[in-house]
Amino acid sequence: MFNLSDKVAIVTGGANGIGAEIVKEFLNEGVKYVAILDINDEAGKALEKELAVKHGEGKGKFFICDVTNDEQLFGIFDEVMKEFGAIDVIVNNAGIARDTLELYKKEIEINFTATVTSTLKAVELMRVDKGGRGGTVINISSVAGITQLSPSVFVYGATKSAVLHFSCCIGKEAYYRYTNVRVITMCFGLTDTEIVTNMNSFDDIVNERIEQLVGLHHHQKILQSSNIAAKGVVQAYNTGSSGSTWLVDNSKIIDITENVDESYKIMSKKTVLSEILS
Repeated sequence: MFNLSDKVAIVTGGANGIGAEIVKEFLNEGVKYVAILDINDEAGKALEKELAVKHGEGKGKFFICDVTNDEQLFGIFDEVMKEFGAIDVIVNNAGIARDTLELYKKEIEINFTATVTSTLKAVELMRVDKGGRGGTVINISSVAGITQLSPSVFVYGATKSAVLHFSCCIGKEAYYRYTNVRVITMCFGLTDTEIVTNMNSFDDIVNERIEQLVGLHHHQKILQSSNIAAKGVVQAYNTGSSGSTWLVDNSKIIDITENVDESYKIMSKKTVLSEILS
């Protein structure tokens, strides 16, 4: 069992939506400090003020940051390290679902490349075999990464599937035993956030389906709250093993690690590599 009390945390995409709820839940759980990284300056500053009223000055600090800009991202990591001596928790939550021809490359950069960059930096700073004190990285995937939806936002789903594979593998015991850096994956189902309402595609067929989904929510409220997603992150942090995968869907929080592991075993059954490693 782990707990967030007195921990130093960083949350990317933390100014609104699920990210902001994660920040709030972390502070409710007693973290010492949380750095809030986002490109939304207005929302970030407003959240920082809100947190100061409830928790006191300096508990949550907003940094404007494009997670695809390594100089900005690493600069904030270094600033937090300099002030507190260590970082205990990093949540890589920043993401978009914009499958347009103009934005899909940026989508891959934000959803996957920046998640990898932040995770590798976290491992570098936290790993006990290189003088760190260990820690936890929580990477945000999606139900789109564990299902084969079509027609849908194909690129978005692919980025989230990539996040899942990367996080599961780098988090496995075979590597974790050297680093003592837990890596946990969260898959969120349909959640009431801007990422859903702003979702779009290069294809009108997909856009029509998205409009139907948003319209269905307005009538039947099919989307879960951002807060239940954030509570899932806290539960996974408190109880999850490294390499584990968690699903928060239909307002239920479930450890689906066995399902994910079994799926990969099935897919790899006929490979030479699986025979060598078995």
